[in-house]
Amino acid sequence: MLLAEAATPADLTAARTQMALSLGWHIILACFGVAMPAFTLFAEWRGHRTGDPEYQRLARRWARAMGVLFAVGAVSGTILSFEMGLLWPGLMGMFGSVIGLPFTMEGFAFFVEAIFLGVYLYGWDRLRPRVHLLSGVPILLAGIAGTFFVVSANAWMNQPRGFDLESGKVTGADPWRAMFNPATPPQTVHMMIAAFIVAGFLTASVYAVGMLRGHRDRYHRLGFLVPFTVAAVLSPVQVVVGDWIARFVADYQPTKLAAMEGVQHTANGVPLHVGGVVVDGQMRYAIPIPNGLSLLAHGSPNAQILGLNEVPPEDRPPVNVVHLAFQTMVAAGLAMVAVAAWYGFVWWRRRTMPRSRWFLRAAALCGPAAVVALEAGWTTTEVGRQPWVAYGILRTADAVNPAPGLRTGLLILVIVYVFLTIATGYVLRRFARDRRARLAPQEEPEPVP
Repeated sequence: MLLAEAATPADLTAARTQMALSLGWHIILACFGVAMPAFTLFAEWRGHRTGDPEYQRLARRWARAMGVLFAVGAVSGTILSFEMGLLWPGLMGMFGSVIGLPFTMEGFAFFVEAIFLGVYLYGWDRLRPRVHLLSGVPILLAGIAGTFFVVSANAWMNQPRGFDLESGKVTGADPWRAMFNPATPPQTVHMMIAAFIVAGFLTASVYAVGMLRGHRDRYHRLGFLVPFTVAAVLSPVQVVVGDWIARFVADYQPTKLAAMEGVQHTANGVPLHVGGVVVDGQMRYAIPIPNGLSLLAHGSPNAQILGLNEVPPEDRPPVNVVHLAFQTMVAAGLAMVAVAAWYGFVWWRRRTMPRSRWFLRAAALCGPAAVVALEAGWTTTEVGRQPWVAYGILRTADAVNPAPGLRTGLLILVIVYVFLTIATGYVLRRFARDRRARLAPQEEPEPVP
């Protein structure tokens, strides 16, 4: 293709790095866009039902943070939408009619979310409590819908469907079949659960740090318990969904599975590797679990696993990057499950959260661990698909923009995201330092005589 012939390796590297930075930064905000409305609405609902002013304070503070994160996410999301056309014209020019539908639907979801977020934030003290609570429901639904549409587009890149190719040209585009491709169910479920885990553990980690500093009041306990409980309950569920994803990859993307586990040659009864690194085509320094990969991927300890030798070298992803990212995701996920089990066991025995400072330290670390697992998981998904942007059909190098200046664009993007990170952190820190959370007059507790 002309694009492939014109693009240089430096162009391709700059484009991939820019896209990875944008996606890796935005995906964290997307998690809050999905989960934070649920936490906020729950706190507001409990506050109305129980009359507990601390729930109302949490709802108001979380709503303010939600507004800031939405605004910043709108900026990074807009950058991503432009990058799809500017960096990858070979993809959008060829398959725009196939995968344009989910991006269009995501745009509608975004506008619904923005409109009702404005109503929700402006409606404090102006709407009746029940009406105000209901005005927040579309925010939650639109956030979930928008994430579904975007992830379904990424799923299409892993399993392209909904078109025919005739002489290298796309015909018979079927956007609905493309959006609901075989990868859509496991990927969207995996991402939705990940969103609640990331937002839950990150939010709870803020209150865990506060409790470690001596703030053991009811406000901090509730601020910790609500998001942490959601994330803790979903952590073991994510393990089950992860197994579903692994089986899907084994059936539909065997080369990616081989890279995830560093399987060089097709064999039966392949072990599962814990740790390790591929050196000179051999897995080294790993702890093997006999027949583990065959059992997990196909349900039989003697099942066949296809190795990297099944495809030419130029069609193989970078093995160590994929393998180490996958191992990092699994390790972080299991660590969070262990902390969730600690929390669940103590709650089951005593009907209260663990009081140990070691637990609070572990809970505080669950926030960064959730982000690490999220980023490592996306690295596994995206790098494991390489060298294809549309799996098995269109190479990434053939889709990149051949125009000069991509490295300059990358530099500008880095500056923008550094500024956004500092500004967002500053504003959220100001919110955290504001210990007063104003309540509406009707919500103020009556003084006790």
